[in-house]
Order: sequence, then structure tokens, then C-alpha cells
Amino acid sequence: MIIQQHSYDIETPTGTMRTYVYRPQAQGKFPTIIFYSEIFQQTAPIARTAALMAGHGFVVLVPEVFHELNPIGTVLGYDDAGKDKGNQDKWAKPLEHHDSDTQALVSFIQQQEYCTGKIGTMGVCIGGHLAYRAALNDNILAAACLYATDIHSGDLPSDEGNDTLTRTKDIKAELLMIWGKQDPHIAAEARMKIHQNLIASGNVFAWHEFNASHAFMRDEGERYDPQLALRVYGMAVELFHRTLLA
Repeated sequence: MIIQQHSYDIETPTGTMRTYVYRPQAQGKFPTIIFYSEIFQQTAPIARTAALMAGHGFVVLVPEVFHELNPIGTVLGYDDAGKDKGNQDKWAKPLEHHDSDTQALVSFIQQQEYCTGKIGTMGVCIGGHLAYRAALNDNILAAACLYATDIHSGDLPSDEGNDTLTRTKDIKAELLMIWGKQDPHIAAEARMKIHQNLIASGNVFAWHEFNASHAFMRDEGERYDPQLALRVYGMAVELFHRTLLA
């Protein structure tokens, strides 16, 4: 499916959020995936993933996840400076501000004539956390969460009792949880804490662990595993076709 790409500046309670839109060129209405990036925002690998998913018949939105903390259009490098700035932003933004971003995106989607109004979320690294977190919004029907960081710790800034792990019981969407066994950021104990919490909370979810490191989906760098990436993309497409096209 041939796609087109453009951007919108969406107003949120915490400022203007540049959002990149990838969608089929074909006429008609399509379900939407909100795709949350890594701490680096919309890098080239993130853009390629968004295009890949859009080519399967989805409108894909890529918001600038730290729009309050950077000039519009900021993309951080995959280097120490970019990592330091991205991590600084991660710890500076309360989860409640991510929640209001998600609601702004949902409201935008509901106003677009090319959207059906059915919405899923997807994300990698901190974006995996944000995809999981976004599923607290009742409009989200499914979430594909790829090596989601910082869920297990509950350490990201938030109001008391509003951390993502504690709020898991409030998620009604179907979850797809993807992990790398050799991920140094999410050890086995951390993964099991999330797994046990999902079971205790009664969530509907699928859980897959692969022999891979962190960021194995990113098609730049030595950790990229193309075979596994293709498999995971297929799993995400299946999830969204089943939950958003029904």
C-alpha cells in the first residue's frame, strides 16, 4: 500500500506537540496507531517503522514525546549527548503530561475524516512504556509494547498512586508485550514483576521474550536483528488488524 506523510501541530495542555502522520494514499477511513518513539524522538528508524506500519492499512501518528522540553522538530542523536539529553527529558516530564498528550491525540484522531476512530498504540523503549500507559485511555483498544522501560520501577515522575505499574489494573485494552532476554535495562526480575502484575490484574495480554538485546528492532546499530524485527512487526500487524478492523 502506497503511503503519504505530513505533520500537524497539535495543541496540548502543556504546549504545541508536533505530530508526524503516515497514512495510506488510498481514499477511505483507516484505523489509527499512535506510535511512541524512544527518548530520541522521530529518528530515521522511527520514521521507517511508522511507514512500514502505515503500509499495512493504518494511519500512524508519531508525536514528539518531549515537546515541552525541546524546540519543535528536535531529533536527538544515537550518541552519548543524545542519550543524556533524552534521559534528562524522561525524568523531567510527569506521566500525567503524557496522559494529556494521549488525550489530545485521541481528540485529533476523532476529528479526522480519514480515521475510523478505532485506535491502538505501539512504542519502543520509553515509547513502549507510553504505549502501555496510553492504554489507560478508554479509547485505546490494543497496545504493542516493545521492550518497555521503567514500568517495573515506578520511578518516573507521577502523582502518588498514579505510576504505571499500579495503574495496570485499569487497562482494558489487549496488550502485546515484547522483550529481549539480554536487555540490560529490563532484567529478568523486572520483567517477571510486570508479568505477575498483569496476571494479578486480570489483563488480556500476550507475552514474548526473545534472545535479543535492547533496541533489537532499531534498524541502525549492532543490536539490530532483522529476522526478529520482521517477526515482531508481523505480530503487531496481526494484533491491530484483529482488534481495530473488527
